[in-house]
Amino acid sequence: MARGKIQMKRIDNPVHRQVTFCKRRAGLLKKAKELSVLCDAEIGLFIFSPHGKLYELATKGNMQSLIEKYAKYSKEIPGEEAKVKQAKDLDLKEEIKLLKHEIEILQKGVRYISGGGDAGAMALSELNVLEKLLETWMYQVRSAKMDTMVQEIQLLKNKEGILQAANMHLQEKIEEQNGMIEFAPMLTSIPYPLTTNNINQCPLTIPSNEIYQF
Repeated sequence: MARGKIQMKRIDNPVHRQVTFCKRRAGLLKKAKELSVLCDAEIGLFIFSPHGKLYELATKGNMQSLIEKYAKYSKEIPGEEAKVKQAKDLDLKEEIKLLKHEIEILQKGVRYISGGGDAGAMALSELNVLEKLLETWMYQVRSAKMDTMVQEIQLLKNKEGILQAANMHLQEKIEEQNGMIEFAPMLTSIPYPLTTNNINQCPLTIPSNEIYQF
């Protein structure tokens, strides 16, 4: 018979709670030992019971050596974080420096273009950088232009589809109205049942024995 799923909540019954604690504590310690043997790992484990009793496990050496090792590692972590932060700050400073250099080159380029292209105003390296920047901008401008053109073409196609649908709808309405106009004369051309020929064929007779007074 399959066991039901255990709900993860506090066990209200104190006897059941204590039994579960003992079973699971033993299982946890066993799993920790197996992990240490299989993977050659150093494991330190603290367990405090609901009554405050301490259970501990140190798979290699003793708990004090593991605590000292953990304390030493914890002190080294802030140092590593500081190194990482320092490296990020240096990268940011380098990026800011490059951006300032590009801005200066762009300003010189604007003055160079505005002044009619005085070759002595900019060095060859600055002209090369300006050329690369202009090429990059031209590529971005062309890409944005192509995206805009594609969007406009798609919009025109959508409008074309709407106009075609409206045209078909109007054409159906016109054909329907033309059909009604053609059907109207057909109704008026049907002969009436009472005609002069019918009167001659079936004359109206009045009996002689009936006298009508007016």
